Amino acid sequence: MTDRPLRVAVLTISDRSSAGQRPDLSGPALAAEVEKYGWTCVQTAVVPDEISQIASVLVAWADSRQCDLILTTGGTGFAPRDVTPEATRSVLHRETPGIAEAIRSRSLAITPHAMLSRAISGIRGQSLIINFPGSPKAAVESLGFVASVLPHAVQLISEDPQSEQGHQLTQ
Repeated sequence: MTDRPLRVAVLTISDRSSAGQRPDLSGPALAAEVEKYGWTCVQTAVVPDEISQIASVLVAWADSRQCDLILTTGGTGFAPRDVTPEATRSVLHRETPGIAEAIRSRSLAITPHAMLSRAISGIRGQSLIINFPGSPKAAVESLGFVASVLPHAVQLISEDPQSEQGHQLTQ
């Protein structure tokens, strides 16, 4: 794990983008941002706001072990079709609430609408899955809020022997 960049997949959840009625701006924005961190975007896709389709892609990507990190964008709000958190939760082995809490906390400094986010994050197998907002600006900002901890998180998930280096016992 430590000898290679993070392998990242980006899933856009949008009825209109998946139907070709609106261009997907958030997925490409996240993929470009991933590359700025020196990570590799290995997969992208766009699906409609359907729990079964979202869950199917998340499972396929995580279980293939070809990506360390899966970022979703869209479907995290209050609208009736916003089902990304439910789809994500249905495939997780363990939730990682601190990541979503950190994103909401930092986002609140920018907009009060951040408290309307229902985004979650968690682990499936050896992949970390994080829900981001559907706006390109908010998705990229959200990644920036947590990017510094993601390589270490992935090290821990993959049981990398070097993941404990730098941890010191305090008494």
